[in-house]
This record gives sequence, structure tokens and C-alpha cells, in this order.
Amino acid sequence: QVQLAESGGGLVQAGGSLRLSCAASGSIFSIDHMGWYRQAPGKQRELVATVASDGPTNYAGSVEGRFTISRSNAKNTVYLQMNSLKPEDTAVYYCNAEAADIPTMRWANYWGQGTQVTVSS
Repeated sequence: QVQLAESGGGLVQAGGSLRLSCAASGSIFSIDHMGWYRQAPGKQRELVATVASDGPTNYAGSVEGRFTISRSNAKNTVYLQMNSLKPEDTAVYYCNAEAADIPTMRWANYWGQGTQVTVSS
């Protein structure tokens, strides 16, 4: 099994910055895509950004230019640097990873427990 643990959420004023981290642990054989999703109250979970194991990234249009996703393959960790935060960025942010575990070697989609980000106006 693979576990994901997020950290770095909190309360920030509009225009401020936060950095989220998510570390994967457990019996990991390999990790492909890692990413961040978010869910605001009353809304569906939506993609924020993803990063492939070899580097290519993908962003939601609403965060492009303000958020930067990166990863450390050596640490099995993905980061999300969030700048110029807006009140509409308020949501629970979830880490996601496509990973294969030992000993099954089966690929599955894993989720973290979520971390709250609140942006005040």
C-alpha cells in the first residue's frame, strides 16, 4: 500500500503565498503522475496541477501563472507553490498519485487526506 501525507495548508490573506507538500510512503515500487486537486464547499473536486515522473506539468487555467508544481523523485514528494492567492482559491487541497506498490506491482490511484487552504479577502 501507498500512503500520501499532505502538509502546509493554512490561512492567508489575499495576495499571499503558501507552499503545500505531499510525501508518499509505504511499499512503493514506482510513482508515475503526482498532482493536486481541490474541492471547495458545494463544488466538485477539480484538478489544480499535475506533474509526470519525467517532468511535464499541467495546470488548470485558473491557477496558471500563479501556482507552480514540482516534485522530488528521490523523496517521493510533490510540492505546490501557491502565489498571489485569491479568496476563490479557498478549498481543501488533495494530493494524488498514480503508483504501483510492492509486492503486487499493480498501479492504482492514491489520495491524501486533504489540507485546508483558506484565503481571506
